[in-house]
Formats: sequence, C-alpha cells, structure tokens
Amino acid sequence: MIKVSLISLGCAKNLVDSEIMIGHLHQAGMVVIPDAEKADVVIVNTCSFIDSSKEESISHILEVHQNRGLRKRRKEQKLIVAGCMSQRFSKDLSGELAHEVDAFIGLDQITKVAPIIEGIYAKERGASPVPENFVTPRSTYIPDYDTPRFRLTPKHFAYIKIAEGCNHPCTFCIIPQIRGRHRSRTVESVVAEARQLVKEGVKELNLISQDTTFFGMDTWEQRPNPRTPVDSTRGTALTTLLRQLNAIEGDFWIRLLYTHPAHWSDELIRTIAECPKVARYIDIPLQHISDPMLERMQRETSGDYIRDLIRRIRAGIPGIAVRTTFIVGFPGETEADVDELCEFIRETKFERLGVFRYSQEEGTRGAKMDHQIPAKVKEARWHRTMALQQEIAREVSKGYVGRTIRILVEEPGVARGEADAPDIDGRVYVSRELPVGEFVDVKINSFHDYDLLALPTGQQPVVYKIAKQAQ
Repeated sequence: MIKVSLISLGCAKNLVDSEIMIGHLHQAGMVVIPDAEKADVVIVNTCSFIDSSKEESISHILEVHQNRGLRKRRKEQKLIVAGCMSQRFSKDLSGELAHEVDAFIGLDQITKVAPIIEGIYAKERGASPVPENFVTPRSTYIPDYDTPRFRLTPKHFAYIKIAEGCNHPCTFCIIPQIRGRHRSRTVESVVAEARQLVKEGVKELNLISQDTTFFGMDTWEQRPNPRTPVDSTRGTALTTLLRQLNAIEGDFWIRLLYTHPAHWSDELIRTIAECPKVARYIDIPLQHISDPMLERMQRETSGDYIRDLIRRIRAGIPGIAVRTTFIVGFPGETEADVDELCEFIRETKFERLGVFRYSQEEGTRGAKMDHQIPAKVKEARWHRTMALQQEIAREVSKGYVGRTIRILVEEPGVARGEADAPDIDGRVYVSRELPVGEFVDVKINSFHDYDLLALPTGQQPVVYKIAKQAQ
C-alpha cells in the first residue's frame, strides 16, 4: 500500500486542489499520512503568484529532497511537484531540479494523481536524468459537486471553488496564464456541494475563485465586455446562487471572497442585504485608487467608480465590513499617487486592509514597463500605508468594545467574528470553555489593534497557528 504525504502551499484555491488530490488518492486505496519522512511519495502543491511564494515552494522541494537523501531507507521515496509553479515553470524546472524531482503535474492532473504515482512506480526513471512532465499547456479543469475530495480545513468551515481561471488583463498578474480562462460551475453544482457540506456540520461556506463576481458571466450568450463594469441594474448567476444557498436549511454563514470591483451590481448589493446567511463581509481587491495607476494596471475601473461603489455597498448593506488589498510600488507610481491612496484609505476607513509590495513577475506586461520602482522605495511606501491602516484598525476595533457580536469558535480560546475570514483577518479571543465549531454570542471587552477580546477577567489570549501540511 503506497503511503503519500502532501504539503499544500499558497492560497485557499490551491488548498481545494490539494483536497481533491487527497480525495482521489483515498479513492485509489492509497494512504495519506502527515509525516513526509515515512511516506513513499511526497507531493508539494506549489504556489507561484509572486517571487516570494516561488522561493517558498522551491525551498520546500529542496528540503524534502535533502531529507530523503539523509535517510538511507527512504532514498527510493518519490517527489512530485504540483500546482501553480509546476504549471508555470515545469519545462525550466525539469532541468534545474532534475536530480530532486521525479515528476511534475499541472492543474489539470490533480484528478489523475493516483495513476501517475502508480505509473512512476511501474516504470523507474532509468538512465534518463529528466523528471517526467505531465503538465498540459492550458488548464481547463473545473471541479464538480461529486468530485472526490478530502477536506483539510476544520470541520466547521469549508471552501467552495465556484469557478476557475480569470479573464482579466491586469498587467501585474500571471494568474490567467497559469489557471487559464474563466470557467464557472453551474449554480446547481455549487448548491449540491453546499447542501452536503451543511449536512456534514459545516458552519461557514467560503465561496472562492479568481473572480467570484464574474461567476456565470462566461455562460452568457452576449456577456458584457469583461473590460467594462457590469450594468449596475442587471442580476447575475451569483445573485441566483446566493439566494439558493441562503435558502438551504441550517445555521451557517456564506462568505464571499475574491470579488472584482468591475462586476459588482446593485442587484448583488440588494441580494446580500436580503440574505441573512450571507456574512456582512466582502473581499474586494481594489489594488489602487489613482487613475494613472489603475490605467497602467488595466484594472477596468476608475477612482470615481471605486469611490461610488464603496459608497453604494455601505449604504445598501448596513453593518458591512469591507476588506481590500492595494499594491504599492507599481511601475510609474509617483508620490502623488501614494498621497492619493493614503487619503483614500484615511477617508474610507476600511475595516480590513492589506498592502502588497509590487513584485516584478516574469511574463507579465508590468515587468517590462519603464520606471520600475526601487525596492527601498516600495518598502517605504508599504510601511507608510500599513502604519496608516494600523491606526484605522485600532479605531475599528475600539468601536466593537461594549458590543455583543456573534462568533464562530475556531479552537479553545480563539474565534472569528462575521467580519473575519479564515486565516487572513483578525481573531476574537474568548473563554477556553466555549465549544469549538459552534456559534456563540459574546460581549467584547477589549482589543489589540486587529484582534478583539471577549475574555473573562484574568484570562490571557492564546496564540493561533495554522498548520500548512496536510494531516
């Protein structure tokens, strides 16, 4: 019986791919174990969104290879590289990692991982120093409701990948070249998966894709130009999906992640407001507010459009927590652009906000642009924007003191509120006696910058850690 260990890196979308691989390994009768040292096969599901994630992926690959070389009895251990980095760089890596890796698989091979492993065992590499490369050029795969899958999240929350790929032309991003064109699942498929998850006791359904608000638009006979904002009065498949998910019996949250600002509509705002199970939280990466930067990034929106959209969202959905991300240091960014961004952050007071330093990614149009920004300048701009947001975060957190909010308990002493997505937002520290995986109403009595405290007198918060390796 073949024993497999899987290391999952990167975002929640990559995590779902890992869950699908493990589901198929189980279906094939293989045993998945957490300890890479005891495995016959180690799979590293890599990320390649920016340089730092690529470096992390290579570091894990080299570590696995080094460890198996130190263990005489495990020298026959096989190493498979999967995921975005494999999809993007498999041809280059086949030569660079010829002695470390046995096979590369891409995004369309995640359901074929078991027969690939069996094939590697049946046919030793022999004299050829080159790893087997199963990666196909253009990814077209999309999961369905009955796709074998073994969840790696705690039993009380799950991710549902409602679409794959991306059609946007953002000049800083490599994802469309890795993940392919946008392709949506059907509403029926997503609802069927959600029903099963709720039946299993899941309390939070996190809807994910590269562009969640484009869900279903790829199936329109005459869909709007993806480079222009959607008609604000027109409904989409996403509104139909949210209403059907909201109608499922049970007590759970529906969380909307990775929404592109160009595809929001008044109907979507209305739908969220009218669906009590949809969390009062949205994730809407804006990337910048300066028109020159938005144009160079090809974000398909303008500063005025973004300001009006945030105003409409907050007016239409009382109590909404808005999470966004920005990029500083994009080619051509001026101090005036950063001043405008900081003023926008100061005025808007986002409940949740992250900032990325621009990464000059090979294969993107942004990487070839003139006026690249020095690393020291990027770092200074990142510190400036994050220091500003830390002040705002303290104001936001302070506003919770004295309020009673509903939380979902993650582990003893640690919970999340409706305004906190898994792994990326703040935490609510609570009594260790509260039941894990259940909703509880608590009164907030203090805060620490991004985190809230609802603790009995004298009790200290515990540290929350996320395990990266599949158990």
